[in-house]
Amino acid sequence: MNYESKISGEDLDVSTLDDGEDEARNKKRFMIVAAVAAVIILAYVAYQVLAGGGDGAGAAGAEDSQAPAVTVVVPGRQDVVRTINATGTVAARREIPVGVVGDGGRVTQVYVDAGDWVKPGQVMASIDRSVQNQQVARLEASVASARADLNLAQANLDRAARLVERGFISKADIDRLTATRDSNAAQLRVAQAQLGETRARNSFLNIVAPKGGFVLERNIEVGQTVSPGSGILFRLAQNGEMELQAQLSESDLANISVGVSTEVIPVGTNKVLTGQIWQISPMIDSDSRQGIAKVALSYDQALRPGGFASTRITSGTSQAAVLPESAVQNDSKGSFVYIVDKDNKVVRRDVEIGSVSAAGLSITSGLNGTERVVLRAAGFLNPGQTVQPMVEKDKAA
Repeated sequence: MNYESKISGEDLDVSTLDDGEDEARNKKRFMIVAAVAAVIILAYVAYQVLAGGGDGAGAAGAEDSQAPAVTVVVPGRQDVVRTINATGTVAARREIPVGVVGDGGRVTQVYVDAGDWVKPGQVMASIDRSVQNQQVARLEASVASARADLNLAQANLDRAARLVERGFISKADIDRLTATRDSNAAQLRVAQAQLGETRARNSFLNIVAPKGGFVLERNIEVGQTVSPGSGILFRLAQNGEMELQAQLSESDLANISVGVSTEVIPVGTNKVLTGQIWQISPMIDSDSRQGIAKVALSYDQALRPGGFASTRITSGTSQAAVLPESAVQNDSKGSFVYIVDKDNKVVRRDVEIGSVSAAGLSITSGLNGTERVVLRAAGFLNPGQTVQPMVEKDKAA
């Protein structure tokens, strides 16, 4: 009995001891958690104080820290050579159509072809003149007969004049002989005029080059019968001179003048030809709102009348912003750039591109040169997006 009571007492003491230790451990854990919470609260308060003490400022700081960094450039303005690009049709500067001047006839020989050069007065084609030659022979005989009649009339008049002093010939006979002589002289002049007319007409039977130049077209063949109604048989470019009829807008026409140098590149070639504007159209097409500037060009094998060519016209200098190609974007609305405003927000700005040079693209409108323009990676940005701008010159420094 005593032994069992002793054992039960020992068991009771051990249980009481374990409960006390658990309570102490729980208190210790609570103190640790409370201390950690206090540290976290103090750290948060300190962060707010350092960040400006407000929730809005903290959010803005977080947003700025997450914004992408972009490289921007302030282009400024510089002197840019104004260049006008245009296209047009190549044509002869002075085109001369050649046809039949005389009566015409059957073509016996053609001496030139398209692509040949001719001199002024050179025979280009000959016409059969066998009938005309017989007409000339007949008229030559008529002239000879009229001259013989005149000589006879003059001799009769001379003999009568010697006899009138002796009284063998009356004054009336002298007047009659004088009239006969004058009539024969007139007939001789008529015959001579007819002969000269026929010879002149025959000289026009040949197709002759009225001016020297380059043969552009030939529309005549041997054996063909031609007449004044046959149309144009040859086309000549006087002295081989060509021109480009460049189509320009109203604003571009207002910025050029006669004598301005140009560069012309015929389509399909890499040749760069130098020319000068020699005429500016005084009228504007009411439908296309364009006019024509004619560029004078010397002959070159690359120039083919009726073909197309492009031209670059230098029309002075102007002040403009210049940007590299990487800064300019294009879409269905046209060319544009992204600029960064004072709040570091991305803003779209539509621009117009002028001349292109090794320095870059000149911006004729849309920028004044003081903007911060996104230099690269603009295709990954959106209007209104916040960024961290890094100026190109500062970055290089």
